[in-house]
Amino acid sequence: MTQPKRLSDRLSVTPQIDPANMQALADAGFRSVISNRPDGEEPEQPDWATIERAARDAGMEARHIPVTPGAISDEDAAHFGAALEELPGPVVGFCRTGMRSASLWALANADKRPADELIATAADAGYDIAPLRDRLEG
Repeated sequence: MTQPKRLSDRLSVTPQIDPANMQALADAGFRSVISNRPDGEEPEQPDWATIERAARDAGMEARHIPVTPGAISDEDAAHFGAALEELPGPVVGFCRTGMRSASLWALANADKRPADELIATAADAGYDIAPLRDRLEG
């Protein structure tokens, strides 16, 4: 299992989560999971129902906010931000690589934190969200 990368006190992000690792995430203190992958993105990818069941079996809450790579809307970011406020934390967000989850987090926080800070925090976690600068500053 890849170690989740911390972006804030409430959120860490990671690549695709194997349902078999959900209990380990709960044991590590995560209380909720957000999936940002649409079902069927890759042939061997676990579907949302399997992820949700594994999360609930591990005592975690789960939310599905699927987004297509390179097509994150303001509405997607707003849904992600609302989920972060509503779900018990800490939360782990995931997609294929973690990039969409990191991007959603940054866009959801664009009105709360400076773009440079969001970009640097994501970079420290291994995610280059600099191409989002105009949206983060807008």
